[in-house]
Amino acid sequence: MSIPRVVDLTLPLTPGQRGVAVESNYTFIPHGWNAATWHLYSHAGTHMDTQIHSAAGPETIDTKPLSLCLGPASVVNLTPLAPGTLLTVAHLGSVATAFVDGECLLLRTDWYRHVAEPAIYRDGLPRISDELAAWCVAHRVKILGVEPPSIADVNNLPEVIRIHQLLLRGGVTIVEGLAHLDQLTQSRVFFHALPLKLAGGDGCPVRAFAYDSPPDTWPCA
Repeated sequence: MSIPRVVDLTLPLTPGQRGVAVESNYTFIPHGWNAATWHLYSHAGTHMDTQIHSAAGPETIDTKPLSLCLGPASVVNLTPLAPGTLLTVAHLGSVATAFVDGECLLLRTDWYRHVAEPAIYRDGLPRISDELAAWCVAHRVKILGVEPPSIADVNNLPEVIRIHQLLLRGGVTIVEGLAHLDQLTQSRVFFHALPLKLAGGDGCPVRAFAYDSPPDTWPCA
């Protein structure tokens, strides 16, 4: 079997960024090892939402089956996009008809490039419309992965609640804050977003990556 090309789709968690702080506990000299305590907001960086995040059901990070954290994914290139664009089914193009129900959907916007520009990254992000959210539920999208830090306008609480609840109640796992989808060369990849097993967790940073190669090279296919 050929070895698949692996692309890391995760933003680095950096001390000082929103929701991230680090304390050094031990250093190699004099203790003999380096160790630190990390304080992480449950939705920092590249992360996964669960149902309890939006009061959409009982699911927590530790109860989410790993089978719902990975799978074949269609990659849709939406670039270029104006800030604040409301994404509809029409934006999916041919994927709207070719999509295999039950697989994952990754929306490339290149929004990760604005991570150091909060006025754009957080306040001008492209958003998932009610129509597109309903389409994802109807087509049993396993994971909806986006590059902005949210699927909805973070300054519009009713929208945030409505879109999250539509997707999460409908069984769609949400992964936000992806990066480097522009490095994928295939229109269909095998995607992983692996969270820590946090008891009762409403969300968790993930290590997201994809096998960017033909399906016959995927070791888990």
